[in-house]
Amino acid sequence: SGGWTTWKPLWMCGHGLSDSTVGIIGLGRIGQAVARRLKPFGVRRFLYTGSGPKPESAAEFGAEFGTAVMLRHTREGQSSAQAVLGPGAQLSEVTQAVSCPGRGAVVNQQDLYEALAQGQIAAAGLDVTTPEPLPTDHPLLSLQNCVVLPHIGSATYATRGTMAVLAARNLLAGLRGEPMPSELAL
Repeated sequence: SGGWTTWKPLWMCGHGLSDSTVGIIGLGRIGQAVARRLKPFGVRRFLYTGSGPKPESAAEFGAEFGTAVMLRHTREGQSSAQAVLGPGAQLSEVTQAVSCPGRGAVVNQQDLYEALAQGQIAAAGLDVTTPEPLPTDHPLLSLQNCVVLPHIGSATYATRGTMAVLAARNLLAGLRGEPMPSELAL
């Protein structure tokens, strides 16, 4: 697109992770893995949200629950990990935002767009959106400080191989009339 030019002092500069505050939406297995990978880069503070505090998991990172994001409830009244990134969410301290993969609506995308566009959040990386994929004219895709991936968190040869073995074990157990080792309870 012709975006490359001659060198300029601030060309291609962005925010670093050193001495930053990172907001993680959901401190489950994947959220913890993200925090574990970010910690060596000098992250000063981790904030997280989810269905409730996880003091045992949070202790490894010194993470604080619920200070950067708030929970909302779904129409059915069930707790949702949808982050409200608008007024009242205390975003002034969040210098980086990382949205962890999940299911369904994880981030209130309109509020996230506004916070990114207004500079309340320096940057966001999303692997999960609603809908998937986002329409090509979605406002988040117009931002330079937002990276949207096509839900490819599992796109490694090792992970896909593990998924295939897991599915095969479930299939064989089901055919034998045995409990499936990795059954998804609905």
